[in-house]
Amino acid sequence: MTRLGRYGPGAAVAGVPLGLAVLGPLLAGEPPARAASFTLGGGHWLGTDFVGRDVLDQVLLGGRSVVLVALVATALAYLVALPLGLISALTHRGWLEELLMRPLDVLLAVPSLLMILLVAAAFPPGAAGLALLVAFVSVPDAARIVRAAAAEAASRPAVEALRMQGERWWRIAVGYVGRSILRTLAADAGIRLTGVLYLVATAAFLGIGVAPDTTDWAVMVDRNRTGLLVQPWAVVVPALLIVALTMGGNLLVDAAMENRTTPRKGRRP
Repeated sequence: MTRLGRYGPGAAVAGVPLGLAVLGPLLAGEPPARAASFTLGGGHWLGTDFVGRDVLDQVLLGGRSVVLVALVATALAYLVALPLGLISALTHRGWLEELLMRPLDVLLAVPSLLMILLVAAAFPPGAAGLALLVAFVSVPDAARIVRAAAAEAASRPAVEALRMQGERWWRIAVGYVGRSILRTLAADAGIRLTGVLYLVATAAFLGIGVAPDTTDWAVMVDRNRTGLLVQPWAVVVPALLIVALTMGGNLLVDAAMENRTTPRKGRRP
């Protein structure tokens, strides 16, 4: 299968919401004048929302916050999980591994969304705070995945040979073990981004980290659902964009994994 055929479906599905998130604010221009709530026509291609704003304008402006917060939260989660998992897998000190991993087990016992709700009730976050909060609840899962993958690579004879040669710890951890677990991390990254996107969208749906009338795809679904039967586009379009971003991301990761696992012609299996 050609590269276009392998990556094409995922790129096509994810490209629409990503393109709107990046280019939407540039294409929006001046906001149209407000009209009656939940109406169709009148110069509004997708109708109006619950306060009479143009839905198309809101769609163009509402993707950047969801996508940006999800990407930042995922990156921050791995920024913490990678060193924790690598240190736990490569250390010979049992007490250090227990010190690093046991607190994460406690966090795993609490559902992620419940943790977000509890913290947000005490300290209402903004967009940056929401990204930090979602990254915080994502670290335990990511760290355990990194540790499990790194532990297998660290048990190989090559790692022991590198230690006997006097190689520095960071060269073993990053140069060999880190490269050995790239495929596992790539697969986990696709799943992790999907989960983070779900948490960000759900938090925004519940009004966490965003103002009630902010321009956001998840907020649009929440605030306009009362008029679903009258003006469905205000709910259907942003919901479909969130679903497309999730599905497209998974399709791209699956294609990348298939590319790495499929033996090339001329090579022995």
